[in-house]
Amino acid sequence: MSNVYALEYKVVTFRESLIGDALDSDKLEKVLNKHAEDGWALKAITAADVKGRIGPGAVEGLLLTLERPRR
Repeated sequence: MSNVYALEYKVVTFRESLIGDALDSDKLEKVLNKHAEDGWALKAITAADVKGRIGPGAVEGLLLTLERPRR
């Protein structure tokens, strides 16, 4: 039996390219709008240390939790 209200979730990591950069709201908006085209809606934003591109250290970033009805 299929649940009509079943949801699926996706977590997207968002960070800037260099340590210390301020998060760019225009870039964040573009990421959210791109996922919205596929039916994803923002459920939560969580500040977190995310893996950087260089070395083992982490930098401040955001985890975007998205949800949509299961297809």
